[in-house]
Order: sequence, then C-alpha cells, then structure tokens
Amino acid sequence: QVQLVESGGGLVQAGGSLRLSCAASGSIVGIRDMAWYRQAPGKQRRLVASVTTGGATNYADSVKGRFTISRDNAKITVYLQMNSLKPEDTGVYYCNANIYRRYTSGYYDYWGQGTQVTVSS
Repeated sequence: QVQLVESGGGLVQAGGSLRLSCAASGSIVGIRDMAWYRQAPGKQRRLVASVTTGGATNYADSVKGRFTISRDNAKITVYLQMNSLKPEDTGVYYCNANIYRRYTSGYYDYWGQGTQVTVSS
C-alpha cells in the first residue's frame, strides 16, 4: 500500500503565498519523478511542476517565476511554494509520484487526494 497525503491548501488573496506539501508513505522501494497537477473547475487536470530524483525541475509556463517545486528524498516529500498567486491559480492541486511499490513489478503513478487552493481577487 502507498499513500500520498497533501496539505497546505486554503483561501488566499491575490498576491499572497501558499506552500503545499505531499508526503509519501507505505511499502516504497523507490521513487522517481514527483509532481504537482492542478484541476480548475470544469477543466482537465494539468501539470504545474515536476522534479526528478536529482532535483531537475520543469514548470508550466503560467507559473514560471512564481512557483518553486522541491523535494526532500529522505522524508519522501515534495513541496510547492506558490508566490504572487493569481485568481487563475485556483483549483484542486494533486500530488503525483512515480513509485516502485514492494511486491510489484515496476514503477507506477500514484496520486494524492487533492487539496483545494482558492485565490480571491
């Protein structure tokens, strides 16, 4: 069993900041990429940012310069620091990780339950 538990969402005014956290736990043998996705109301889930085991990062154009993704491999946790938030950043943020679970045959994607971020104008 593998769990991804997110925290840190909430309501913030435009221009404010939030920090999301996602901790992985369970029968984990290895983890590769970790990422954050966002699903706005009525829209598809889209990649916000990702980070490799070695720390290489990738960002959606809409968040470059405002969001920072990082990870702590010892704690099996990924973070998303969100600054200068805009109303269009509103949505449910999901944590994603590519994990090798014990007693399975390879790496598979796992998802957290999602955390709501609402940015008011």
